[in-house]
Amino acid sequence: TSGNPKFFLGTDSAPHIIEKKENDCGCAGVFTGHAAIELYAEAFDKVDKLHMLEGFSSIYGAKFYGLPLNKQKIKLKRSLDGILIPDKYTFGKKYIKPLRNNEYIYWYIEGLKYLER
Repeated sequence: TSGNPKFFLGTDSAPHIIEKKENDCGCAGVFTGHAAIELYAEAFDKVDKLHMLEGFSSIYGAKFYGLPLNKQKIKLKRSLDGILIPDKYTFGKKYIKPLRNNEYIYWYIEGLKYLER
């Protein structure tokens, strides 16, 4: 949240099936692909740095790798009621548990369809 361009978003989402994740030698990482930018928005908002999110998520990484900036935009909005993250998602014939399953998130991408409460 510092605004230092040396730090930029890398979700590292890890969609391991429940059987591989929840065992004696479980796979590392968490599945965040279901709501990555929304979770980052919550984290930046909690420390009053929401204005720094665009640089972190969309600009610094592209500049570091010499890539053009994306011309498309998304609009993040705050939800008063929250959006419930489901307990699990289907992943082929198996299931994966998302980060913050059975909890509410309070940021969403305008126009994106989420599961209803």
